[in-house]
This record gives sequence, structure tokens and C-alpha cells, in this order.
Amino acid sequence: MVWDRTSVYHSSFVDEEGITNACGCPLLPLKSHIKGPAPASDQDRTDIVDEAITFFRANVFFRNFDIKSSADKLLIYLTLYINVALKRLGGCRTLAEGTKAIINLGLEKVPVPGESGFPFPGLFPLPQSQKEAELLRNYLKQIREETSGRLLSVAYRPNGTPNKWWLAFAKRKFMNIIVP
Repeated sequence: MVWDRTSVYHSSFVDEEGITNACGCPLLPLKSHIKGPAPASDQDRTDIVDEAITFFRANVFFRNFDIKSSADKLLIYLTLYINVALKRLGGCRTLAEGTKAIINLGLEKVPVPGESGFPFPGLFPLPQSQKEAELLRNYLKQIREETSGRLLSVAYRPNGTPNKWWLAFAKRKFMNIIVP
């Protein structure tokens, strides 16, 4: 079997019927206990966070990403966020240290399109109102927190030691973006 590194993994969430959007970003359902605007998803179904974590180690190698749906835009955002989170976990030798680093990352301001610090200008349209901007900010905050929690379970082994097969990916630049 030949592995083709020329094509990225895309999101399976292409049918957006009944899905609310904010700034062109679909507010997809999440399997989450974290409070926020995301609709609840069945616990036994795959959500966008599952996809982002599953596809991360393949997608992080790409400099270009052919967007096939608006869910792909969210997948791109989450891939970069996972890259940032892994970078923060890089120096953490225990799960407790990693949890503290991830909590600190979660406390940072979440920029939306049009604000400084938003990593992908042009990926999402600018908000048409303050209400739309806050809806997207709250969704991104919720999805980042959910991603962080799930990422800890793969970045660290059950005994609390780092999983080098995950943390090694902190060195990768996704889409040539240098993560601070």
C-alpha cells in the first residue's frame, strides 16, 4: 500500500443543514461537558474534535490545505490550535505540569477574524456584528477547551509520563506558521 502525502484529511461534516454559522464557521455539535454555544452531540458519535486529533499527525505536514467545506476551515483552526497546545506541553514532564500549561493556554484571549492575533486572516469572513463576534469567540473558546482536555489524554500515557510519539509533533510547522 502506498501512502499518498499529497492529499490532506478532510472533515466528514459536509452537510451543514440545520447548523448555525458565525463568521462562516459552522458551530458543529460537540461531545462536551463544557458550557458554551455548541449543540450537544451523541457521546458515541465522532465530532470535529475527534477528527482534528485523529487527523493531526497527518495534516500537520501540509503547507497547503484544499478547503472542501466550511468544516475544513474549523479543522484547519483546530490543527493549528493542537500544534500550539503541543508546543506548550513540550517542556512538561508530567501530566500535572501539562494540565497546568493547558489551563493557562485556555485562559488566553481568543481572537476572532479581524482582531490581531487571529491566525488565519481571510479564512473566515469578518463578523457582521458584535453579537456574531461573541458567538464565534465563545464557540472557539469552548472547542479549544474541549480539544485541550482530549489532547492531554493522548499526549500523556496513563501513568502520567509524556507520550513522545505525540509531543514530537510540536516541532512541526503547520501551513508554515511559526508557533510562538
